[in-house]
Amino acid sequence: MNAPATPSSPGSIFSETQRPNEEWLARAKPEPTLEPDLPIIDPHLHFWHHKSGYRYFVEEFARDADESGHNIEATVFVECNAMYRAGGPEHLKAVGETEFAVGMAAMAASGKYTTARGAAGIVAYADLTLDEGLLRETLEAHREAASGRLRGIRQRAKWDADPIVAGPVRAGKRGLFLEPEFRRGIALIAKMGLSFDASIFHPQLPEVVSLAQANPDASIVVIHTASPLGFGSYAGQEKQVHADWLAGMKELARCPNVTVKMGGLLMCLGNFDFSQAEAPPTSEQLAMLWRPYIEDCIELFGADRCMVSSNFPVEKAGVTYGATWNMFKRVTAKYSPDEKRKLFADTARRVYRLD
Repeated sequence: MNAPATPSSPGSIFSETQRPNEEWLARAKPEPTLEPDLPIIDPHLHFWHHKSGYRYFVEEFARDADESGHNIEATVFVECNAMYRAGGPEHLKAVGETEFAVGMAAMAASGKYTTARGAAGIVAYADLTLDEGLLRETLEAHREAASGRLRGIRQRAKWDADPIVAGPVRAGKRGLFLEPEFRRGIALIAKMGLSFDASIFHPQLPEVVSLAQANPDASIVVIHTASPLGFGSYAGQEKQVHADWLAGMKELARCPNVTVKMGGLLMCLGNFDFSQAEAPPTSEQLAMLWRPYIEDCIELFGADRCMVSSNFPVEKAGVTYGATWNMFKRVTAKYSPDEKRKLFADTARRVYRLD
């Protein structure tokens, strides 16, 4: 087949963002849209012009959303190193990304491309270890640029001793969440009414527990189902990985200030090799692969503290937008209508304050 990517080293397809292969995605088996009227807020979506040349703006998102047939009401834009300012002070360059996200929101609001409220909320980047004066200046600049849409901050803490797992976008060192300077930054964004998106691998769950316990006033969102690992040095250890992940999530569930953003499993769990598959997985296949993690999250945290997300266009390397939402609907079929409303929209609406 014409594979979406040629890995430069074993497992690297899962640690590096891949440009989607549209011809390969077109091989996806057609399937009806499940529960098409169920309102969805997609709380983890990126807009960018990636270094690979791949562009994902409102027009591309609208095509995915419309073709999926699902009722996407709004999205939350999450920082992704897009459109930083070329000049100016280093700590303010990321404000360019917020300005870009507001532009995407304006395109969506025109109604020309989609009825969804694109970038209804923005999760921006800031280095929370900066001294308080520079950090406050950064956050205020984001807030001004966001035109009322700034909802949170993400500073990635992903680290692993295996360089294949760690990938090219990683924290500079291990233990970021344990540093006093970082915790001072968390306290400041909490005081400013902003949430924090925690990006980790599953072995780092104890660090998030410590962070949440030390900052009970901070609203912490653990993204990508806490990124359980299944490639690189973790390949072939499915049972142990799930057991370790589950133990960490049980501890985390005791922290009432933590919510979980489910999804984003393609590029960490690595149990579907899209570089070798003849076609994208169906929603039934995805449900079988990801159900153990999604169901455990809901059982541990409850629908009030869980939200489903697409992680597009990163996940588009191996799955379609429509199959992603059908998968979530299959996995959550046993839950009540009220619980589904929370999982698909209301938890995200509350956590990111989208009203």
